Amino acid sequence: MPRQLYELAGADPARRFSPYCWRIRMALAHKGLEADVVPWRFTETDRLAFAGTDKVPVLVDDDRVVHDSTPIAEYLDEAYSNAPPLFHGDIAARHFTMAWTNAVLHPAIVRLIVSDIPAVLDAAARTYFIANREARFGMKLEQVTAGREERLPEFHALLAPLRHVLSGQDYLGGDEPDYADYAVFGGFQWARCTSPFRLLAPDDAVHAWRERMLDLFGGLAREVPAFE
Repeated sequence: MPRQLYELAGADPARRFSPYCWRIRMALAHKGLEADVVPWRFTETDRLAFAGTDKVPVLVDDDRVVHDSTPIAEYLDEAYSNAPPLFHGDIAARHFTMAWTNAVLHPAIVRLIVSDIPAVLDAAARTYFIANREARFGMKLEQVTAGREERLPEFHALLAPLRHVLSGQDYLGGDEPDYADYAVFGGFQWARCTSPFRLLAPDDAVHAWRERMLDLFGGLAREVPAFE
């Protein structure tokens, strides 16, 4: 059976926007591996029962089924050790990057874009998403993103660690990208695919890095339906 990757999609099945799924799409390309993409939506949890989860990404590789982005990336490095490794550097640095991305970057991004996401979803997913996220935030989605223009400087300041690293090298992984780049990039691709709100100024080093990421693997991430 061909390798399959279950990914979160919008009303347009080509608009795949999960930051965690993007980590794996880039990881597969890094490894030189092909996968048939299976679009999945928020209301289709029953379709993932075979994997023992209700969230994507899910990778099906012959008789192996792996879910959650980090276990999938670790599986790819183990199963395809002859291809370029995804992980470089010490484990502590890797854990810090992942923790900062999940606990700091993603929460900051969602508060700038969440009210735009329903527009790219199909009707059933839109109803679910609005109810679920408004319960999570305790307010209307429009209230979550209110005043976002005025909050942009705070977001830009939060990117200082990225800016510092990227001032001396092209990628977080050094001269070449690695899984740290794909993990952080996933958040920016999530925003790019769901919201017209511009997060980065053109003269920002993080913007230049994101452009390099968009150009990787023949423009893999640039070619999907997106804003900007």
